[in-house]
Amino acid sequence: MLGLAEADPRVVAAAVVGGLAAGAGDRWSDLDLTFAVDDAVPVDDVLGDWTRKVAVALDAVHLFDLPAGAAIYRVFLLPGCLQVDLSFAPASAFGARGPRFRLLFGSAVDLPPAPPAPASELFGLGVHHAVRARFSIEHGRWWQAEHWITGVRDQALPLACRRHGLEGAHGRRFDDLPAEVLQSFADALVRSLERRSRRALRCAISALQRESTETPDLAVAVEAQLRELAESSASQPSR
Repeated sequence: MLGLAEADPRVVAAAVVGGLAAGAGDRWSDLDLTFAVDDAVPVDDVLGDWTRKVAVALDAVHLFDLPAGAAIYRVFLLPGCLQVDLSFAPASAFGARGPRFRLLFGSAVDLPPAPPAPASELFGLGVHHAVRARFSIEHGRWWQAEHWITGVRDQALPLACRRHGLEGAHGRRFDDLPAEVLQSFADALVRSLERRSRRALRCAISALQRESTETPDLAVAVEAQLRELAESSASQPSR
């Protein structure tokens, strides 16, 4: 990858980002590289050329793209299950958005850190997902209910991470939460569809309320609705 970058005059800087920027990886680590493209060159042109080259040279499969500000992340899967994330940004917008950034060549500009999702957004999404989960249960749509119950839990866990000073994006530090916190989420796992969905929803709602310390006004505003969802769920047999 670096050989391609050094041979491409349109690429003016490169850095390692993600976990490998902070230390050694292992068999299952992915490779995250980010590149600066000369401002006079369209990023899409470089993306297209590189995609063709890595597909041929490395038998890479293009999975999807993820825009992030001025950058575009292109995710590849290589033989051996190696995931390679290549991102490209104009040179004027190339720099560290967080601590996991190690410059390999060229230069980077100073960028403000990428802000985490606000607590109000996490909590609000959790409430929305709880309503949809209840709707799905009442209509006997158990797979859909599982999807939304998991969504409630996956908003409450990042809130728990924030409370303990951990990074919660994409589940990165969920496993580092205190054991008693993780145990309080255990029943929010849907272990069977119809039989345990109601219980899992009650637990997920309880966890969301417990982790609402940063959004007390919003939590109070929807307390009655969440109580209604949980109590209504509790009144039904778990089967």
